[in-house]
Amino acid sequence: MHVLVTLDQIAALAPCVRVDYSDAFRAGQPLFDRYAISASPLRVAHFMAQVLHESAALTLQYENLNYSAKRLPVVWPSRFQPKGPLDPAQYANNPQKLANEVYGGRMGNEGPDDGYLFRGRGLLQLTGKANYARATAQLRAASPCVPDFCAAPDAVLEPPWCLAVAAAAWHAMECNALADADRLADITKRINGGTDGVPAVRTWLLRTKRSWG
Repeated sequence: MHVLVTLDQIAALAPCVRVDYSDAFRAGQPLFDRYAISASPLRVAHFMAQVLHESAALTLQYENLNYSAKRLPVVWPSRFQPKGPLDPAQYANNPQKLANEVYGGRMGNEGPDDGYLFRGRGLLQLTGKANYARATAQLRAASPCVPDFCAAPDAVLEPPWCLAVAAAAWHAMECNALADADRLADITKRINGGTDGVPAVRTWLLRTKRSWG
């Protein structure tokens, strides 16, 4: 069984889809098949729910790190005052400084600007130098012409690669099995690292299940 993912279905869910994302989905069926996402409607529904959430209905390329001083302690309570040591006013509306603070020194980020350089990008918001390296290795196993995403991070946004990066990551995190069991919260935690987004993803899932029911 190969469940089809069509541009009409994508447009119905994401009427403002970016052209580059639309181009990726236009040629994307072989990727859904290769990574066994198309093996069932439930897998496609869960994958697309996560993608639609992480990419803001296929309109977002980069992680939005433009936070207000009021919002920073809510998102990172252990880092910013009053519970954490950092003054949120020093990081508010400064995405580069914030990314280097919250992502620096982890997820393979070692250089002083790696946190920002390898901030979230693409359909599932790939984050961290180690994950960019992993994406390169995963895709090169099937095609040696894949660019080095560590050397060219923005390449993960290009139509030939953006859906491939997301599908390969999904498969590597064993999300297909979780989708088979309809375990939304567990999938969200693997994709995002937490479960704060579960209510929003659940709303998307209700819609994607209707599209691929």
